[in-house]
Amino acid sequence: MSEREIPEQYLEGYDRILTEVAATGRRLTRDELASRRALGEQAAEAGYGLRSLVIAHLAAARGAWPARSEDAADALAAVQQAVDAFAEGYERAQRLAVRQEEAARREFIDDLLYGRSDLGRLAERAERFGLRLSHEHAVAVARGPVAYEEGDPVPRQVERALITRFGNRSILLTTKDGRLLCIAPGHQQDVLIHFAKQAHAATDGGQVAVGRPQPGPGGVVQSYEEALNALEIAERLGMDDPVLRASDLLVYPVLARDRQAMADLVHNTLGPLTEARGGAGPLLDTLTSYFDSGCVAAEAARRLSLSVRALTYRLERIHRLTGADPGDPAHRYMLQTAVIGARLLDWPHSAAA
Repeated sequence: MSEREIPEQYLEGYDRILTEVAATGRRLTRDELASRRALGEQAAEAGYGLRSLVIAHLAAARGAWPARSEDAADALAAVQQAVDAFAEGYERAQRLAVRQEEAARREFIDDLLYGRSDLGRLAERAERFGLRLSHEHAVAVARGPVAYEEGDPVPRQVERALITRFGNRSILLTTKDGRLLCIAPGHQQDVLIHFAKQAHAATDGGQVAVGRPQPGPGGVVQSYEEALNALEIAERLGMDDPVLRASDLLVYPVLARDRQAMADLVHNTLGPLTEARGGAGPLLDTLTSYFDSGCVAAEAARRLSLSVRALTYRLERIHRLTGADPGDPAHRYMLQTAVIGARLLDWPHSAAA
């Protein structure tokens, strides 16, 4: 069927209405307008284009056009009413279809990222959205200064940038809990890198984390959770890298896996710092900067806006309180691990530590 071959059922009663209007000069009744809207909805649901449907109405109007020119104005008004009502029904059906599609897409994304639904059924639904879950996939998550929802300018900007660069490459872009997400085949790391670059720029310097490629429907959940954990670790440890890779941060989940053991290490190693004037905070910051700067005192002092002498005094104070010397390789690993644990546990601020 070509675009112009519109079945007569979508024009049912139209010629009769025009004939009566031309004869009487009346306007369309409420029931007649309702019937035009209903036919417009049916035509939209059947997949016919609005342009072809309007052309069919105009062609039918020519066939029923009144012979007397004085009746033409009434006929033209009737055409306007009928086509307007028909288009209103058509647009209403389209809006409903869009809402239903959005709801189905959101339900699929929720099921995919939370591991709900039967995996076989999930894989079938995924193909509708361009994903083949039998392959490996990786998930990148971007967070910015505000929460984002689908349809917001920032997600649309990032999506346009990816589509312009890669076209349709089995990529799914969405939002979840205010963050931007990109799900892509695991071997297409260039897609995730470009997403990270675009998301970082669009979110005014937001941070992006990339999970490792994982196979199967459950792999998307795993990669997504790795990306979320990377963002959480970065927040705890004060990492400001624009792009974080979960594969580079694997040591931190390992350290935090036994929370009680980590809490014991923090308390036993760093607990004496709470006895210092001003509390443990300044000395913990000193250790953090010292280790982050590769144990270079001058660089650590610069980061803390201290003199090297003041930094050295703090390190000596830490040694006296804890019995562990930050400058001694034999003590350094224990102290650095305890400092990482303190940051992960938000010690000494969090009572849970």
